[in-house]
Amino acid sequence: MQEPTNQKSIFCFGLYELDSVTGDLRKDGKLSPPIQGQPLEILLYLLTRPGDMVTREQLRLHLWPVDKFVEYEDSLNAAVNVLRDALNDSADNPRFIQTIPRRGYRFIASVEIVTNHVSKTAQSEPKPKGSTNTPDDLPNRKNTIGLNDPHELPDAPRGVVQILFSFMQIMYLSFYFISLARLRWVEPILSQSLQHPKWIFALLILTALVGIPLRLYLLSAAIFGYRRLPVKFLRLFPIVIPLDELWALAPFLLVNQIGMGLALAAMAALLYLPFLQRSLMLMGDLPRKRAETI
Repeated sequence: MQEPTNQKSIFCFGLYELDSVTGDLRKDGKLSPPIQGQPLEILLYLLTRPGDMVTREQLRLHLWPVDKFVEYEDSLNAAVNVLRDALNDSADNPRFIQTIPRRGYRFIASVEIVTNHVSKTAQSEPKPKGSTNTPDDLPNRKNTIGLNDPHELPDAPRGVVQILFSFMQIMYLSFYFISLARLRWVEPILSQSLQHPKWIFALLILTALVGIPLRLYLLSAAIFGYRRLPVKFLRLFPIVIPLDELWALAPFLLVNQIGMGLALAAMAALLYLPFLQRSLMLMGDLPRKRAETI
């Protein structure tokens, strides 16, 4: 993407709009305190390169002349802190400015640039494997599977995410173990309700055998705070969702005990559960704090 020019542009990202000339910042149409000086220069530099890693050295050369000696580390850190305060952003759970530890920063939200009433969208493209610009943290762009833009999700304390996510894995493990333990009662129920019960019976056993190690892995990763769990879970999501949607039918195995109405209600809740797990991974703070927090 080209270097920023003196031409007036409006950068739109999330709920924010930034005037490139005046530094006026609007959130949801309401004027916020303007961004000026080095914080404005850094933000404009990042906004013109959404999805790309910008090194600290690039920012130093952009902000300070080559022939000028300056202790830029503290100044750069302070300027980025000012930006995060202005955007209500967080280094630990970023929605806009992601820290690449010991290397630089990346603007992770989609950006729309309006220049002379002409609008264009600038957002990160998929990077080749091994590229320095490949995102190595929790995805923050719009997800094709998905529900909402991840940066619109609220923050969630790490402990709350761990407890809720772990509870869901325990619940699925309970489904699997109880169903396998009651196989001799499950088969007659399937025979009464379905035309091809043997195929469904085999599928139930197979998915339970796949689901048990998967849930044990996710449960242990959540309990011990595996820092790459959000990334891993989002990669596993195409496998998790058909598994979970199939097991949303599990309440019907207890229809004689709980009744049809309660079985339908439980099924509806279980159909939503994989998307809730995904949202927890996107908004949670499961990754450990990086060595560099700014």
